[in-house]
Amino acid sequence: MAEIRVNGVSLHYEAHGTGPGVVLVHGSWSDADAWARVLPGLAESTTAVTYDRRGHSRSEDPLTPGSVYEDAADLAGLIHGLGLAPAFVYGDSYGALVTLRLAAARPDLLRGIAVHEPPGTGVLLADPSLRPIGTDYAERITAVRELLEQAESAAAAELYVDSLAFGPGAWEQLPAPVRHTYIRNAPTYLDELRDPDALDLDLAELGRFADPALLTQSHDSAQVFGEVLDLIDLALPTAERYLYEGAGHSPHLSQPEEWVRVVVPRVLG
Repeated sequence: MAEIRVNGVSLHYEAHGTGPGVVLVHGSWSDADAWARVLPGLAESTTAVTYDRRGHSRSEDPLTPGSVYEDAADLAGLIHGLGLAPAFVYGDSYGALVTLRLAAARPDLLRGIAVHEPPGTGVLLADPSLRPIGTDYAERITAVRELLEQAESAAAAELYVDSLAFGPGAWEQLPAPVRHTYIRNAPTYLDELRDPDALDLDLAELGRFADPALLTQSHDSAQVFGEVLDLIDLALPTAERYLYEGAGHSPHLSQPEEWVRVVVPRVLG
């Protein structure tokens, strides 16, 4: 456990194992502890770095609205500050959007990426046939946002988990520490929703990333994730796809052994 100051904030991070560097970027509401089930497998052959994004859990909360640009700059600073460049970066959900933004802006810091189900609904808006899918997802987020605006963090976290992330009844099945983390980090999700660029990507700029890119999804996840990945796949010149069966939105939690089998060979190149 350690801290590093980058881009004006102190970030909590942990490094495990030895070997090629891989940085894991967690999604909304969560923190570095989300990777606990896959770290043992990663650490056997890599230097696996996890961290809490700004405002989350043990990292500094600057008490100002965060943005996806700051998250990408934080990730760049972490890679540079720890001497990991060029690193392999894996991003989950919103962490996938952060990873993709870094790939577009600072490809020199990377030697490959993997992303799982980025909620990049902004890329769907340009296509009239896909726009309703993105709109439907945004409408389901509205109820969560309304609760967050009212500072109803616990109710918002439960609604998000049950209606958007994992499915009905999932909240009650989460371990108490995980539920606590989601409630603690609820304001950071409101920051993401208030950021007009958070769920968008410049696909033309991303298309200049020429290193390996693994795009993964689960067959039982929401349709919106597959549509977003299809457009990212078309943009990236070296994209590879992988489909999990029955793993849901977080295969590193639901199927950690398969996740390690899929990700580690890509990290090792």
